[in-house]
Amino acid sequence: MDLEIFDETKEVSQEWLTMVDELLNYAGNYINLPANTEMSVTIVDNDKIHAINKKYRGVDKATDVISFAIEEDDGEEEPIIFADDLDVDIPKNIGDIFVSLDKVREQAEYLGHSEKRELGFLVVHGFLHLNGYDHMQPDDEKEMFDLQRKILDAYGLKR
Repeated sequence: MDLEIFDETKEVSQEWLTMVDELLNYAGNYINLPANTEMSVTIVDNDKIHAINKKYRGVDKATDVISFAIEEDDGEEEPIIFADDLDVDIPKNIGDIFVSLDKVREQAEYLGHSEKRELGFLVVHGFLHLNGYDHMQPDDEKEMFDLQRKILDAYGLKR
């Protein structure tokens, strides 16, 4: 997976950034994403995630993670047509995740587990949203949260 990770807080250790990269690649393999999948993760503070929430979601508060999925082809765009003899492998960009480092710290303390585990939980949660999973209905919530737990446990980030 082509994964871009940005730390706008300048407070995240290289160890944690590496963990995010490895965990999301692991999750991508776990759900059989194509190798040419693209996405980004940006780690921000509460003020920044609050501003993003307010501007794009109409939510006037800081939240822990926000996912912006790239929408699928709506059928209105003209397709790009390549010559038959051209071997083109166009990457699929699934979207962007924003995580509040302040919320990582707050929630880890509240839940009684490590900040590293909370960061891993939030990036996997956002990642699953980018891949079409949701938790609005009880059955969907069970499916998403079970998959989330399986990925984190298999990777080694247990509660």
